[in-house]
Amino acid sequence: MDAQASTPAEALELLLQGNARFVSGTREHPHQDADRRALLGAVQRPFATLFGCSDSRLAAEIIFDRGLGDLFVVRTAGHVVGPEVLGSIEYGVAVLDTPLIAVLGHDSCGAIRATLDAMGDGAMPEGYMRDIVERVMVGISSGGEPVRDPGEAVAEHVRHTVDMVAARSSVIADRLTDGRLGIIGMTYRLDEGSVHCVAERGVRPAA
Repeated sequence: MDAQASTPAEALELLLQGNARFVSGTREHPHQDADRRALLGAVQRPFATLFGCSDSRLAAEIIFDRGLGDLFVVRTAGHVVGPEVLGSIEYGVAVLDTPLIAVLGHDSCGAIRATLDAMGDGAMPEGYMRDIVERVMVGISSGGEPVRDPGEAVAEHVRHTVDMVAARSSVIADRLTDGRLGIIGMTYRLDEGSVHCVAERGVRPAA
């Protein structure tokens, strides 16, 4: 692995160390110069596949203090999953050989808020935004009764997404089984800049 991570645990530790630097204001800005750009002209070797929300405040390379070639990033509003998303994540795992998938949600999420509003008054958004709300609705209701608290709804939707990614892809399931891959679910706090682990498959944060 290009960023010194060949196992799920090592990749997770790189993410958590980078986030700690971001929170404390001691960022190193690694892999962001012309030499790095030239090195990546022919090949990429990211150490993690990150699937997160498209929110403009959730730029993965910034909040994890990483640079060019470190993360293979897939983003959708509300981190909702469809075939193209699963295919993209599979590419990161099977072709780029990343040992970790990180699912990243966050507080003050517009997709979560729109879903909770729709559940409250029954008014669905127009166009394809309706599809996003419907998928998030499934995510926050996966345990039975829908979760109404915004913070817990974010965490529940992240946990549901982790389960879905693990269950729907045989490529991912096989690597989870043999220990080559881990999946971590995280929530991000906008005011603090910190991430918190809320779900795990095949990897866990160091104590």
